[in-house]
Amino acid sequence: MKNKILLSPPHMSGAELTYIQQAFEANWVAPKGAQIDDFEQELAACLTTLNKVVALNSGTSAIHLALLLLGIKKEDRVLCQSFTFAATVNPVGYLGATPVFVDSETDTWNVCPMLLEEAIQDQISKGNKPKAMIVVHGYGMPCKIHEILEIGLTYNIPIVEDAASALGSSVDNQKCGTFGEFGVVSFNGNKIITTSGGGALLCKDAATKQKAVYLATQARDNKPHYQHSEIGYNYRMSNIIAGIGRGQLEVLDERVAARRSNFEFYKNSFKGISTLEFLEAPTGYYANRWLTCITTPSYEIREQLRLALEKENIEARPLWKPMHQQPIFEKYPSYINGVSDDLFERGLCLPSGSNLSEADLQRVCACVKKNV
Repeated sequence: MKNKILLSPPHMSGAELTYIQQAFEANWVAPKGAQIDDFEQELAACLTTLNKVVALNSGTSAIHLALLLLGIKKEDRVLCQSFTFAATVNPVGYLGATPVFVDSETDTWNVCPMLLEEAIQDQISKGNKPKAMIVVHGYGMPCKIHEILEIGLTYNIPIVEDAASALGSSVDNQKCGTFGEFGVVSFNGNKIITTSGGGALLCKDAATKQKAVYLATQARDNKPHYQHSEIGYNYRMSNIIAGIGRGQLEVLDERVAARRSNFEFYKNSFKGISTLEFLEAPTGYYANRWLTCITTPSYEIREQLRLALEKENIEARPLWKPMHQQPIFEKYPSYINGVSDDLFERGLCLPSGSNLSEADLQRVCACVKKNV
């Protein structure tokens, strides 16, 4: 059987071992230590931000903490992009709050600002003013963040910016994750860089970071004995994992360049095939191209293509099934224009790893061309 071509596998540099060894030599293998401190500072420098970074065990944990820090409580309304992965929305459920789903626009596939404002106005008219919004830079493509920020200011609704897949992406040279009240990035095994698992929360100031760290370490009070005045969580990143992150950060630019090169390779290979379309970045937008995605003419052709790739031992995956279609979320309010439904029906993610060889890319392209 031909070797498996994965959708987005991890890509280690080797530099990670140096920092892991340092953690072992210092005997700091707990969720505390110099590797965490350095990783947080280096990530902030990489994002060219004054935001304070909290290294955590997942991006999902980061979203949960962001909502906690915003004071989200049971039955509060939280606006959420429908076209995303469930991890964006699950923390809303952890708090017993109500997600309000908003559909996408076609320029970026992310939340539609016009529909977002319509949803806010409608919820306000019903006496349910949303307490926060979670916006997503899906597949590494930045959302229309400037328009969304303006809406947030107009209605005094804080923004949690889910940049889980957008590390290295930017709008007008400002890095994704640094616009909102809180930013979230992920280092899951399939992301642009990985710590095997892990994520980070970006906070506006040191006091907020201190509160986030407190909540992420079981909310232990500053006493010589174990005392707890609030519910806490076991969300902090370990010192060893942070060492992996430091090694990965060193090659972030290379990993982004490789992913963007994959996108260009596919686009050039499929030039002239009018039935396949790519999402282009608007002016001023820089997409890391975490995953290269195409749209086909129909569900039938998308499935025909996906199954043909699967037969060749090539992993490809449909675009996100929107949250408003998910059994667990279908009962919640939603403002739908059909964009995400259509993308789910016709869209496909192609293998996009930064360690793909040219032979791998050629093999994917040959299979696609044969089956469209």
